[in-house]
Amino acid sequence: MKTMGTKTAMKATAKSEATRARILEAALGVFRERGFEAATMREIAGAAEVAVGAAYYYFDSKNAIVTAFYEQAQREMGPGLEAVLGKAGTLEARLKGIIAYKFEYFVANRGLMTALSTHIDPQHPLSPFSTQTAYIRDADVAFFERALKDSGVRLPGSILPYMPRLLWLYQMGLMLFWVYDRSAQQKRTAVLFEKTLKMMLLMLKLADMPLLRPLFSPAGELLRSIYGEA
Repeated sequence: MKTMGTKTAMKATAKSEATRARILEAALGVFRERGFEAATMREIAGAAEVAVGAAYYYFDSKNAIVTAFYEQAQREMGPGLEAVLGKAGTLEARLKGIIAYKFEYFVANRGLMTALSTHIDPQHPLSPFSTQTAYIRDADVAFFERALKDSGVRLPGSILPYMPRLLWLYQMGLMLFWVYDRSAQQKRTAVLFEKTLKMMLLMLKLADMPLLRPLFSPAGELLRSIYGEA
């Protein structure tokens, strides 16, 4: 049986989590309306109807709020991405499903993603390439690793270890194009996605041909050098 103290602690924890979630949601709304750079913690606190000190208690900076947004997105997308991997039968279907699912998820925050895209320098803590976001990046790369493994794709050993990261970079390139795509309903992004995916899948098929495999050895050497493993 739970003691009164335990029940009180559980209520306090639930209230704290609700307050944190409210501040996060309010912050995203302020970011959408005002932009990330222009928004202030005071405005965020006002939108969440909490004291400024309370906002800082849960998030010590706007950067911390964005990190929480990344973590929430990863957590919420997890089941959907697992479903995509589970029902798709080919690598094409898996890659198309993973990336299309992410486009759909982030559409409500496309404006915020546009603002955050200026922080791509790996030295910036909010960059998807920074050491601070490595745990989020690694979890995302794991979905592409699963897609390759579950599809039974055969690739030269020189490039196979790098493919999940390359697919993640491919996804990031598409996302960057998408946030700046001003065509109606981002149709240019859709065309880019369709055409480049077909081209990439064709290259992967060629990589499995015995006569062409030696051509991928230089590619493996280049990748080892880029990733500092040479």
